[in-house]
Amino acid sequence: MQKRILCYGDSNTYGYIPTGGRYDEHTRWPMRLQELLGPGYAVIEEGFNGRTIVFDDPVEGGFKSGEALLPPCLMSHNPLDVVIVMLGTNDTKRRFNMTPMTIGQSMMQLVRTAKQYALDEAGKTSHIIVTAPPKILDNLMQTRHGECFGEQAIEVSAGLARELRRITKLMRCDFFDAGPYAEVSPLDAVHMTEKGHLQLAAAMADKIRSL
Repeated sequence: MQKRILCYGDSNTYGYIPTGGRYDEHTRWPMRLQELLGPGYAVIEEGFNGRTIVFDDPVEGGFKSGEALLPPCLMSHNPLDVVIVMLGTNDTKRRFNMTPMTIGQSMMQLVRTAKQYALDEAGKTSHIIVTAPPKILDNLMQTRHGECFGEQAIEVSAGLARELRRITKLMRCDFFDAGPYAEVSPLDAVHMTEKGHLQLAAAMADKIRSL
């Protein structure tokens, strides 16, 4: 029986190209993960541009809250053996006024929701992997995303991995840091390069096999 994996994230899970458009199915990290793991696994990609952990976006429009959409998403894809969550980048935008600690608290709420609705074939809670997103680059303010995110986003983003690692211990779920693998493009300081997608997929495949 196939192991089912849900990849739940934002534009870096959607596969947004730093110059616009979307990477193809052989590049986007969830689909590349599928290729690496092989037919014994079914990988489901659920990436949405602008998705936050808990906020709807007053500027970019509704349906951005990852926590709000998560229950129907999980129930529609159950049974799930693993749920990978990679969110937090959009929460660093200046209009949300968040810190690494408050973003971590938001992730705790999302994990509670995931534990309630994500079930495997035996009806047990799915294995949840909270994944720290890649850091926003220092040249953010020289890119087109500078005004949207604000200079503070660089420092907040840099603190996410440590905070998310801390909350996974409290919530008794798994942690993975995408930062060392998910190369970000200096063209926009936020979105991953093709190389970043491929390297993240390879590292995540190793993580999945180790479970």
